[in-house]
Amino acid sequence: MTRATVRLTMAQALVRYLCNQFTVVDGEKVPLFPGIFAIFGHGNVTCLSEALEAVKDVLPTWRGQNEQSMALAAIGFAKAKRRRQVMVAATSIGPGALNMVTAAGVAHSNRLPVLLLSGDTFVNRRPDPVMQQVEHFGDPTINVNDAFKAVTRYWDRIVHPEQIISSLPQAVAVLLDPADCGPAFIALPQDVQEIAWDYPEAFFEPTVHAIPRPRPDRNQLADATRLLKGAKRPLIISGGGVRYSGAEKALGDFAEKHGIPLAETIAGKGAVTHDHPAHVGPIGIVGSTSANALAAEADVIIAVGTRLMDFTTGSWSAFSADAKFVSINAARWDATKHRALAVVGDALETVSELEAALGDWKAEKTWTDKGKMEFAKWNTMLDGFQKPTNEPVPTYAQVVGVVNAKAGERDLLITAAGGLPGEVMKNWRVKEPNTFDCEFGFSCMGYEISAGWGAAMADPSRTPIVMIGDGTYMMMNSDIYSTVLAGHKMILVVCDNGGYAVINRLQNAKGGASFNNLIKDCRVKEPFAVDFAKHAEAMGALTRRVESLADLGQAIEWAKTTDRTTVVTIVSDAFTWTPGDAWWDVGVPQVSDRAEVREAHSVQAEGRKRQRIGV
Repeated sequence: MTRATVRLTMAQALVRYLCNQFTVVDGEKVPLFPGIFAIFGHGNVTCLSEALEAVKDVLPTWRGQNEQSMALAAIGFAKAKRRRQVMVAATSIGPGALNMVTAAGVAHSNRLPVLLLSGDTFVNRRPDPVMQQVEHFGDPTINVNDAFKAVTRYWDRIVHPEQIISSLPQAVAVLLDPADCGPAFIALPQDVQEIAWDYPEAFFEPTVHAIPRPRPDRNQLADATRLLKGAKRPLIISGGGVRYSGAEKALGDFAEKHGIPLAETIAGKGAVTHDHPAHVGPIGIVGSTSANALAAEADVIIAVGTRLMDFTTGSWSAFSADAKFVSINAARWDATKHRALAVVGDALETVSELEAALGDWKAEKTWTDKGKMEFAKWNTMLDGFQKPTNEPVPTYAQVVGVVNAKAGERDLLITAAGGLPGEVMKNWRVKEPNTFDCEFGFSCMGYEISAGWGAAMADPSRTPIVMIGDGTYMMMNSDIYSTVLAGHKMILVVCDNGGYAVINRLQNAKGGASFNNLIKDCRVKEPFAVDFAKHAEAMGALTRRVESLADLGQAIEWAKTTDRTTVVTIVSDAFTWTPGDAWWDVGVPQVSDRAEVREAHSVQAEGRKRQRIGV
């Protein structure tokens, strides 16, 4: 059969395909792949970069400082876009590729889309071993790119130029699938990148993709309706899938109409505002006393778009043993956990159909009122935690309270690891939906600043406010330089508490001596603090070091007026934390020379008696 073809190298064809994929966001046709982060090396600089340079005005290439951080920036972009557009991250072979494995884990655990392209060794093996090649004596087909198989939803190695015709559409399908969404990885051997082949022109026809919205099974929906109508004390847990589905308003209205208290997971926080009539706060280990009190009494829990991780469920100790679960999720895997009544479907579609099925049914007023009462008590507690004192070193709660008060309604809060996730989950009061990003599926130290770059790129009309501890700052900070170079502003608040303070807290709480977490407890010649303001200034940022909460408030106001990334640093308390009331299962030694450890193990064993064992 005769058909029109165009002769391109495999790398050129791949890039042309990416340039012709589109989607619709808020009624506007936009590129599905709006840009690519890249660090070039011998595995991709001669072929892939040649193809990208030719389309630099169509598919912008952004230079990263570190392969992991640029892939994290791509993930932050996808999260800010609520999975509606996808960035690409491209590396050379060897260590450059392996640097992206951690980022792939972030995307995989958080169900976020990113396309990862890595150089690879020669298919013909003629020059083997090439520089940076890891050889497996018993299996020469294996190299470092195989490491991505554990942390990607889709993995392929292109060993013939024709293979991208079948591979790329499959990768795109995974990136856009609400159930399977996650990172897609494609390895690009150097010799195959250069090969020219006659590609069908039809392969490059502009294609507009729509994210599917699978509707729930009627029988599953009917069962869920019957169970909910029989509930006396129902509770909604709103997860990240609510935000990715665009179901925020629908679920908030549903909860308010039917008098059902609405709690939020870490990924789900920000689907509704803090003051929404049905909102009762975050749930779980870094949650509120209000949501946790309701969880303990709830007889039916409607989990929407959540994978029910341990921080949400209190390691499955937060609920009554008799409580029933209805799990609404696009992913069958998540919907069927803990013998829940699974309703597999898109959150928006399912909530809308459940709304129609429930009619005028409402939860008992005493239960709805209890939710409001518990949440009012929680807000009073927050006011107390955030109230300024005469102490010379402020707590995290006080710092978060000041930054929150100065933040604009649309400013996006970003954090990920250390002590800040728990503190912002409790103390940050969301002013407008979808202005909160706490990456805690992987809790990846280093996500924060890079994600701030990606989020600023995703929506230049709002300013990301990134909150980070000193330990995480030391781990990955080079994208401060990236944001200044690229002109993507963020405000970075560095809380210096002298090391990995929250892990020191856990270490002490389980009977352990302080060891190798706070700088003062490490094997060092003499502890000293880093001047983070000077360090960030060296990367082009505007900076200010503050000593008090009043100075912090003024600094945030100033930071909002600047024309580039601005860094504010403050010393914070390493030992005072906003209290929580949920239990967490961690390993504690059964035997130890320390009496404190032995006591902690006994307490842990008692806690495990409250866990639901898979049902």
